[in-house]
Amino acid sequence: MSIHATAIIEDGVQLGANCVVHAHAVIKRGSVLAEGVKVHEFAVVGGDPQYLKFDPATDSGVRIGAGTVIREHVTVNRAIHAGNFTIVGQRCFIMANAHLGHDSLLGDDVVLANNVMLAGHVEVGGNTFVGGGAGIHQFVRIGEGSMIGGLARITRDIAPFLIVAERDEVSGFNVVGLKRRGFSRETIAELKACYAAVFAGGDPRKLAAARLAAGVQAGESRRFLEFFAGGKRGFSRPAARAVADSGGES
Repeated sequence: MSIHATAIIEDGVQLGANCVVHAHAVIKRGSVLAEGVKVHEFAVVGGDPQYLKFDPATDSGVRIGAGTVIREHVTVNRAIHAGNFTIVGQRCFIMANAHLGHDSLLGDDVVLANNVMLAGHVEVGGNTFVGGGAGIHQFVRIGEGSMIGGLARITRDIAPFLIVAERDEVSGFNVVGLKRRGFSRETIAELKACYAAVFAGGDPRKLAAARLAAGVQAGESRRFLEFFAGGKRGFSRPAARAVADSGGES
């Protein structure tokens, strides 16, 4: 473990083996950092949420998964209710000046580029990349394996394995990302078919996904379809050309 002399670590913080806390970083009470987490200069982990009704005496916190890297000036706010946590998964890479709002939840292997802004209660699935300066509305869900373009404005849920940019605009299916993760051609073809059926079939997306899910066994395609059963924000959707294109490369 390495803790710089000018770092501030409050009482009640738990640091796992081989954690590194750089100069002037602040780790607030209620924070739990697993093995090998690195927190860079001037980052603040576990700060009070930006919520007008919040009582600072609330016993809440932040949990950071093993191997995650938190770069300069990142802010990770703690949860608003007692006993709850803002959660960051394992091996995430949170680049400089990103903000994680209260009660947000990041899966494993998520990358947030510089200046990404997550509002409260945002959920980001594993193996997702969010481009620099993107802003995510509160309560939005981002499915696993997604890619969000820089400076995007996201106010609706993003289903797994999609590419989204601008204002909630789906531009295709993240075929390249799936190939890099070792998905088979058969799995990718099935996912692309589900994507086209949900977005181009003419039925409401929840209804179309539910009908398809009834005939799909467990696996990536079922996870994609079941995503549409939940959420509060509606769903990002593509232009007609993006449905036909389905991510281009096959």
